[in-house]
Amino acid sequence: MSSTRLLCDIFKGSKNEETYLYVSHDQGIASVPLELLDRLGELKLVTSLMLDRTRKLARADASKVISDIHETGFYLQLPPKIFNLDNSLKENNKLPR
Repeated sequence: MSSTRLLCDIFKGSKNEETYLYVSHDQGIASVPLELLDRLGELKLVTSLMLDRTRKLARADASKVISDIHETGFYLQLPPKIFNLDNSLKENNKLPR
C-alpha cells in the first residue's frame, strides 16, 4: 500500500489560469510528460505542503492527489468548470438590488 503522507510541491504554469501541477517534493517534475510541461509554460512554485488523506484541499481530493502522484508522478488540477446561465437566470441579474 502506498504511503498515506506525501510532501508535495505545487506549481502554477504561466500559460493557464487556475491550473496547478502537484508533484512529489522528492521526485519533482521528472515524471511529468514534456508535452504537458510545454502546455503549462514556465512553472512557478506556489507552495510545498505535507498531504495526508484526511487533509482538506479547496479544489481537489487529497486521496486522489496522493494516489495520482504515486501512480503517474503528478496530479493536474484544472480550473473549475463554468456553466453558462440559461436565459431565464440572466433576466434575474437585471433586477434592482
